[in-house]
Amino acid sequence: MPSPPLPFVPEERRGQLVIVALMCYAGEVEDGEKALSPFRVLAEPVVDMLRTMPYREIYPPEEAGFHPTAVLRTMFVDAIDHAAAETIVERLEASTAQMPVTQIRVLGGAMALVPSDATAFAHRDRRLMVNAVALYGDPAERATHEAWVDAFAEAVQRGPVGAYVNFLGDEGEARVRQAYPAATWERLAEIKARYDPTNLFRLNQNVPHVG
Repeated sequence: MPSPPLPFVPEERRGQLVIVALMCYAGEVEDGEKALSPFRVLAEPVVDMLRTMPYREIYPPEEAGFHPTAVLRTMFVDAIDHAAAETIVERLEASTAQMPVTQIRVLGGAMALVPSDATAFAHRDRRLMVNAVALYGDPAERATHEAWVDAFAEAVQRGPVGAYVNFLGDEGEARVRQAYPAATWERLAEIKARYDPTNLFRLNQNVPHVG
């Protein structure tokens, strides 16, 4: 993302593309330092704000009155190769949004140990989640930024198409279907028919009931 004009960012780096790494280690401080040390030696950081803190301080309060308008496309990918990395940089540089962002979330770990049919979230075998986001101010620009996130997703997608339902906007039923493999969708539809046959709970990423 372009480096935001925040007080702790050096003025000469504001607006330049940077990698913002959000990391957390829950455990002993010494073990955490060892786990994070490989990241610290990758390059000289512009800002290093990693420190010991209580859990409640991980996410600071949101800025009062800050309600940005954004469009987002979420996807699962199996890899980010060199070509995909170059594409991400090129797409960010080409965006006309106030703040274009590419978010990469590494998956796996304990989450992947849960069987894929144990919950509604079934994409437990995927390696990465990528979100393309464009924050903007002028509502007239929405179509431009929607086209940008759509093209971004098409260029970066690696592996089967999928989506994380909590990051979906008003993108239509086809995108809701991508959040669930066929067997999961059918199971959720059966549950919907049993507990909500009138579709009372519909102001969401709706799974219509069967029948």
